[in-house]
Order: sequence, then C-alpha cells, then structure tokens
Amino acid sequence: MVMVVGEPSMELDQCFQMMMMKMEGVSIKEWKDIPVELLMRILSLVDDRNVIAASGVCSGWRDAISLGLTRLRLSWCNNNMNSLVLSLAPKFVKLQTLVLRQDKPQLEDNAVEAVANHCHELQELDLSKSLKLTDRSLCALAHGCPNLTKLNLSGCTSFSDKAIAYLTRSCRNLKVLNLCGCVNAVSDYTLEAIGNNCNQMQSLNLGWCEKISDDGVMSLAYGCPDLRTLDLCGCVLITDESVVALADWCVHLRSLGLYYCRNITDRAMYSLAQSGVKNNKPGQWKSAKNSKYDEEGLRSLNISQCTALTPSAVQAVCDSFPALHTCSGRHSLVMSGCLNLTSVHCACILQAHRAVPHSAH
Repeated sequence: MVMVVGEPSMELDQCFQMMMMKMEGVSIKEWKDIPVELLMRILSLVDDRNVIAASGVCSGWRDAISLGLTRLRLSWCNNNMNSLVLSLAPKFVKLQTLVLRQDKPQLEDNAVEAVANHCHELQELDLSKSLKLTDRSLCALAHGCPNLTKLNLSGCTSFSDKAIAYLTRSCRNLKVLNLCGCVNAVSDYTLEAIGNNCNQMQSLNLGWCEKISDDGVMSLAYGCPDLRTLDLCGCVLITDESVVALADWCVHLRSLGLYYCRNITDRAMYSLAQSGVKNNKPGQWKSAKNSKYDEEGLRSLNISQCTALTPSAVQAVCDSFPALHTCSGRHSLVMSGCLNLTSVHCACILQAHRAVPHSAH
C-alpha cells in the first residue's frame, strides 16, 4: 500500500521546479501556495502513486485533487488494493476513469461498493481478473454508476447472468463491455438483456463464453445495430445463423472473432460477403487513398480453426472487404489451423503480382 507522506516526493519536487521555470510573476513561498491549475498540471506529469501522496500534503491539495482528478490507475498495487480503494473512493469523487486490473485477486465487494457510493460520475471502469467479486458489486454499480460507458469484467468468474442483466437495465449508455471468460455470467439471457437495454453498444467481448447460442447472438444483433467489434471466439454452440444475423443487422461491424467456432460454414462467409457488396457504394474501393478504406467494412476477421470453411467462400469475403489482409505484416484475416485455406489471398497479393515485370517471370 502507498504511504501518504506530509512532504512532496522528489519526483513531484522536480516537476514543480520545472513548471516554475516557465512561470513569471507568481509568488509561491510554500507548497500550499501553488495555484490549483499549476498543481493539476504538475500532477499530470507524475504517476498515480505520487498523485495519492500529494493528496496528503495539506488540506488545500487534498481538496484540489479531490475536485480535479478524473483518472486513476491502481494496477501497480500488488498488495492491499482493497484497503487502498476503500480509503481513496471517498476522496476522489470526480473520477471518470478507474483502472483496478489485478495480477492476483485482491478486490472485494466492499471496495466496489465504496466506488459506487462515492464516484457517481464514473464512465470507465476496469475490474478485470477480480475473482473475489460477486453479484453484490454489479448491483452496487447499477445503483451508483449509471453513466458507465466502458466496463471491463474479463476473467471475473463469479458473476451471474441475472446480475449482468440487472446492470444493463441501469447502465444503458454502455458502449464497450468486456465479458471474456465470464463463463457463468454470459448466457442467451445476458445477450437478450444487452440487446434490449444497451442499444449504443459498439464493442463486446464474449470470448470463451460457451453457454451462448444463436438465440442470444441474434437478440444482440437486432438490439445493437451500431456494434463495431464482436469477439465470439470459443463460443462453440453458435452456427451460421449468428453470423447471418450480424451481417444483416450490424452494418457497421469492423471486427469479428470466430476462432474455434467450428459450426460455422460457407453460408456464414457468403452472408458477410453479400453484406459487403450491399453496404458499399459502387466504386467505393477504387482507390485506397481516396476511399473510406479505413472506416467502412470489415477490417479484422478471425476464422482460425473453423475447419469447415472452403477457399471460395473465404475468398469472397476477402474480395468484398479490401481492408482484410493476408499479406505479411498485415494479417487482419486470421486463418490459423485452416490448412485448406492457404490459397486465399488479399488484393495486395494480386497487385504485387501484377507489378512484377514480365521479364522477371
């Protein structure tokens, strides 16, 4: 745990001296005399440990930091993170971004409840690998942090699908949600709740959530038309029906992960290819320099271990979305474990082949 001291650290002192060299006409005799604007500029140059230490220098600094600090990252805390969060949450009430990612489980429900009770302006929260947390934490967030737009719960295995659904009914502004590995928390019921309540969702990671089926993915596709990124890697129950629904309803989809979804067949690929033809205007891809090359269409597709796919179907997808690359250094179409797809190539390969002088053949 960080020890809060009454004197500024050497790093803070160096930053202060550097900032003072750039200022003229400011009379500062003691640390407490530093203007709030200058203090916050100094703190923006140091790490979060020093920010916490600075909050204990004097009451003026404590109040200034309490009202001015909007981002805090505590992932560096390898011990006693729970106690640290309990002590800091009542002080830093204006936080908008809070990162509590852990290498070993430390956080408990009472710490998340403290955050929910005091940090009502929170928009982004990372609780990944919080193995000790239960549904109590999600209920607290639903009540105290309704403005959440980004939430990372990856690796949290103790949540239930009912708790996630309850959260979505309050946090309707969620745009980014990471549920990778939340095996007990993600079911078709979860996806139906997300589709019904979180219509602004743009990025959703459902990797290795093996309980979900086509019914859940279709509910998601119908309810979240602005979806840009979806990871379904390891969702072994889904079939072509899921991909067809995504192709039909999520026209802004840019990244799709289907790793180890072995029930996916050519029908899914042709539906993606057709959506590319349907959604792209004629001539849109004529020039990578002048087109919406970086904004429109699939840019990332992972079909590794989808062994039922044939080259012609995957090639059709590649042809429909020129931002998908198989060339060296730009692998955005990932096909590991699909030995029968080695003939699939992106437009770059053809262009390079055409550029080779005939004399070189």
